[in-house]
Amino acid sequence: MDQYVIGVIVSNVSGVLSRVSGMFTRRGFNIDSLTVGETESGEFSRMTISFHGDDDIKERILRQLQKLYDVKEVEVLERKDTVIRELLLIKVRNKTESRQDVMTAVEIFRSKIVDYSPTSLTCELTGETSKIDAFIELLKPYGIMEMCRTGIVAIERGDNCLKTK
Repeated sequence: MDQYVIGVIVSNVSGVLSRVSGMFTRRGFNIDSLTVGETESGEFSRMTISFHGDDDIKERILRQLQKLYDVKEVEVLERKDTVIRELLLIKVRNKTESRQDVMTAVEIFRSKIVDYSPTSLTCELTGETSKIDAFIELLKPYGIMEMCRTGIVAIERGDNCLKTK
């Protein structure tokens, strides 16, 4: 099964997120990642949705999304033509014996420490999912206390863009 990333322009009104996610649920499709935010026009929001499936599932999802009233545009974002990023906040135990190793990892991954306390270090990292996964794996031995990920956001390179109609 392939992973697909789609960009969806929707009306910025209440209930749209519920209707879009409900469409996936009713048809038994699983969403891997879903992010939503207002566009350059306050009238519209942009959803970035990633999911696994074959070409048939992808086409069915696209057709069903296009039928929804508040959906203005739907487009599959091809990985080679798209900038894809994710944000991670991760809290790690602050122990004297491992602090320098954690700080070295932060430097190598171009992360940054955004909160420091006597018991924990909170790091912020932005990048592709594989980079986020590698950073998490590297920090596991030092004691991950808590973490949260945004899910992916994606935008096409160059002049290609989803239009707010």
